[in-house]
Amino acid sequence: MLNNKPLTTTDTRELSPELLRNEIDQRVVKIRPMATPIDQITRMAASRSVNNMQVDFYSVDSKPASASVKTATISDAPVNGHYVGELTLNKAGVFQATDTAIFPGITVNNGSQKMNLIVYVLSAEMDSIKVIAINNTVDGVSVLPDASSFSKAKIIRMGRAATELDVQTPQFEALPQKENNLCQIFKTQIEQSTIQRMADKEVNWTFNDQEEVAITDMRMSMEKSFLFGHRARIMAPDKNEEILFTGGIWWQAGNEEILSTDTFKETDMVDLCRKAFTDSCGSSKKILIGGSGLIRLLHNMEYSRILTATQAVTKWGIDFTEYVTKFGTLYIIMSELFDQCGHANDGMIIDPEYITKYIHTPLHIDRLDLRTSGVRNTEAVVVTEASCVVLRHPGAHMRIICK
Repeated sequence: MLNNKPLTTTDTRELSPELLRNEIDQRVVKIRPMATPIDQITRMAASRSVNNMQVDFYSVDSKPASASVKTATISDAPVNGHYVGELTLNKAGVFQATDTAIFPGITVNNGSQKMNLIVYVLSAEMDSIKVIAINNTVDGVSVLPDASSFSKAKIIRMGRAATELDVQTPQFEALPQKENNLCQIFKTQIEQSTIQRMADKEVNWTFNDQEEVAITDMRMSMEKSFLFGHRARIMAPDKNEEILFTGGIWWQAGNEEILSTDTFKETDMVDLCRKAFTDSCGSSKKILIGGSGLIRLLHNMEYSRILTATQAVTKWGIDFTEYVTKFGTLYIIMSELFDQCGHANDGMIIDPEYITKYIHTPLHIDRLDLRTSGVRNTEAVVVTEASCVVLRHPGAHMRIICK
């Protein structure tokens, strides 16, 4: 209640802080959205408020589906009608007791049919498992191939198999890893003699040319930090105050693909999409943001019915080129900031479902009366935001490096 007092922006900020913030955000996203796709997407669709400048979040990749055999030992005699193999793997925690698994590179004879070897996991300890064959029998005894056949063989996890009386099964384990990032305080200052009159009408906030240039520069600078920044804390030597720097999502991506600019062709793009959309447990629609060199490679590519570039689509206020493959759909856009940061031939594939912007201090305006304070014969507006961007599922995102 305002007790019959006039409604002011101060009262509005206290009683309904989201109103002014949302109103400003709605106008900010209309300023050159194509120049800052990361900030644009996260500001419109994936932002969260936080109360601490250090953001702690959990990221979890899908449980690995395969491993490779390092060593194998086969029992000298059958145990209860089964020869038992003890395998050590290059990864720990992939398999558990009651899992079944297939060896794509090992063929056995099952009657008149040739099949890939399928095994049942009797027990699992760290990177060691004991298995028996379930589709390779000789005279009623299940037999495993020679130990040498398992050398460096790929083993892929399949479904679990329980007995009729089993009530429980080993617990599925895919523990999230705690990560953190730091919110960086971004600022820009605009000075103009008429700014006070305009700032008084903050809900109907408009920009003149000078203000629009300043906000654009601020967003582009923030975008560079969101992409390539390094997470750090330092003490400012001249102020003896702590400064926080946000970490960029380029370093958070869980996958990386290296391409050759000299030999790049359609099949390389198909392979890239295959890696981006398989084994990532992400969305079927992702965003590719690239520098001018990478976009040039894609533009010069010949397309077929397997890989097609359709007409432009607009999402989050951004015009993308839609690339459709059998693996998934890529929304592609060029970012001049990749060029500016030395990554003209590089890019990133981002899953919009698993990128989040954490906002400690929402974008807001502070009015400074520099004339009264004796600094300058002008009034100023300072725009401030404290925020960071994180990838919550690293495996769903990919760095693309072209050499």
